[in-house]
Amino acid sequence: MYRAIFVVITLLLFAFSFGCAQETDSFESVLPLDSPGASGAESLREPEGESSSAQGADSIDAALVSEPTPTPEPEPVDYVAERISEIIDSMSLHEKICQMLIVPLDTFVGVTGVTIAGEMTQAALEEFPVGGIIHFPPNIVSSEQILLLNTTLQELSGFPLLIAVDEEGGRVARLRSTLGAHSVRAMLTYEDGGEEAAFENAVILSDALKEHGFNTNFAPVADVWSNPSNRVIGDRAYSRDFSTAADLVAAAVRGFRDSDIACSLKHFPGHGNTREDSHYSTAYVNRTLDELREEEFLPFIAGIAAGADMVMTGHLIVPEIDELPATLSAVLLTDVLRGELGFDGVIITDSLAMNAISRHYSVEFVAVTAVKAGVDIILMPVDVGETVSALVAAVNSGEISESRIDESVNRILRLKLDHGLWEVPLTG
Repeated sequence: MYRAIFVVITLLLFAFSFGCAQETDSFESVLPLDSPGASGAESLREPEGESSSAQGADSIDAALVSEPTPTPEPEPVDYVAERISEIIDSMSLHEKICQMLIVPLDTFVGVTGVTIAGEMTQAALEEFPVGGIIHFPPNIVSSEQILLLNTTLQELSGFPLLIAVDEEGGRVARLRSTLGAHSVRAMLTYEDGGEEAAFENAVILSDALKEHGFNTNFAPVADVWSNPSNRVIGDRAYSRDFSTAADLVAAAVRGFRDSDIACSLKHFPGHGNTREDSHYSTAYVNRTLDELREEEFLPFIAGIAAGADMVMTGHLIVPEIDELPATLSAVLLTDVLRGELGFDGVIITDSLAMNAISRHYSVEFVAVTAVKAGVDIILMPVDVGETVSALVAAVNSGEISESRIDESVNRILRLKLDHGLWEVPLTG
């Protein structure tokens, strides 16, 4: 009997143990792998050391502490440069070279004393789409007439024009002499008024110009009247002293710029110390480069720093530097004016009809040599057709690269865009 009871108890204990083992296996099998139970069970089987959950926590902490890689700022878009490239790409070589000319209306049209713009003017502009027009007293009859003429010229031209005049004040002032448009006298008479007077005079001149449809003034004079026997400059200068002239010229440039009139420093490298008048004969500047740096260059340096749009070359030979006039000298224009003085605006010649140039050099030589020297705008070429043909031929022969022409046109277009003669998109 006892034996039978022992067997029954043994069987019951065995059955109970077997059932518990099955329940445990079943319980573990239904736990999700990321549950606390599963983690705990897994940890029982991990070797000694850092657990996987601890490693994960460290990784999260590291991600939170580390700084994100900064996103580089996008380069600002130069919409003016884009617009210039767009315009240049649309132009023919002939059109680009024509942009490098500013011409007097009479010789351009072939009629003396042009006061209205009609079919002949339109035909001339279509054949030679020049960069600008310069007026003289015969073209100016009344305020209403000159405003209408300038407005019509812009309408007839396929490209916006620089419409220019010499309005320095005093004896070189086309609007003052013909219309009495202002009362500004020669600049030297205002020397004691200082920078304020120089600035105010530039604003007065600019207002008169804008009122009559002009956008460009060939002023201020940056020459210094350092030679009393010099009559071509004389009281057109701002001072007899180089440092004073530098201050006054810079003030005048600021006045023109604030008034949105394109201005030009003249006559580089400095006409105030010559005995001769380059309108009538060869003129010499008997100075070394170091002497020019110490004195004659000072007003040009100050005017450039103030933001002058253009520098006009003088037909002046500096024997110590070059046998050619400054207008044709790569040393003075490219090496000194561009390289040393850092001027990157428009270099424009003085009138090529002046005897210092026209009596000694051919039209073709002047055009090609001037551009090779660094000139951007040729003012008043003796013959427009011959000038354009000479430059086209020089490019076609490889004597001048087309990229060199593009450099000048780029500067001219930038000047025009700066003064609102072409629209620039605000966004791409």
